[in-house]
Amino acid sequence: MRNGIVLFTSDRGITPAALARAAEERGFDTIYVPEHTHIPVRRDALHPTGGEELPDDRYLRTLDPWVSLATCAAVTTRIGLSTAVALPVESDPITLAKTLATLDHLSGGRLSIGAGFGWNTDELADHGVPAARRRTVLKEYLEAMRALWTEEEAAYDGEFVSFGPSWAYPKPPQGVIPVVIGAGGGPKTLAWIARHADGWMTTPVETDVAAKADALREEWAANGRAGEPQIRVLVARRPSAEDFADWSAAKATELMWGVPDADEATVLAHLDKLAGRLGLA
Repeated sequence: MRNGIVLFTSDRGITPAALARAAEERGFDTIYVPEHTHIPVRRDALHPTGGEELPDDRYLRTLDPWVSLATCAAVTTRIGLSTAVALPVESDPITLAKTLATLDHLSGGRLSIGAGFGWNTDELADHGVPAARRRTVLKEYLEAMRALWTEEEAAYDGEFVSFGPSWAYPKPPQGVIPVVIGAGGGPKTLAWIARHADGWMTTPVETDVAAKADALREEWAANGRAGEPQIRVLVARRPSAEDFADWSAAKATELMWGVPDADEATVLAHLDKLAGRLGLA
């Protein structure tokens, strides 16, 4: 089971590059950063915890994920680069495909995408994404980007994305960039993942991960998918032996550990303790 680090980036505290370098030195496998382009002041959407108010002001202060990960790539050689989670539908898909392929190319094929459907429907609305259709929009974005990544002359004709035969380079060294969907593991979402993504990233409040992973594998097989879906578990509390047993039974591919949004010394001390508990080099 791999171990990743999640930094809720902001314009204060440790930089993503400093954390990536330190995490790589301590044996962690992936660094994750979030995405919000902006937060509308007037908001009807509830936070995933169910509250009307945001838990803290970091949501207002997140850094651009792809610029952040590019700085991480520049100071590391091995650690994976990912998001928890990005919101692809808030960008132009042709431009985003170029950005992601470039980052994957320059990092030597280290990029994966943790993507969400978008809980903040007011934020989505400012990007012209209808809340009721956001899953369809994401499906089309992923299909269109994969075409640009894999085909010599790519074209796509959908409801929300459409372009004629086009050349687009670079191509990702991995062939395609893996996409893992971060969302609650309900039947609708697991079926969507089995059709359109490469794996599942749990929410902070997820329970019964093994049972949901089994349900995902059933959907995976029913859709004729080869191999196994990735299962990435976002750890939101000090785990118990029962938690580890659940994640092991789920055949989790990676555990994602949060670090505080704090100054560099505080974060590195936290990282040392975590690496020690996990037995990392």
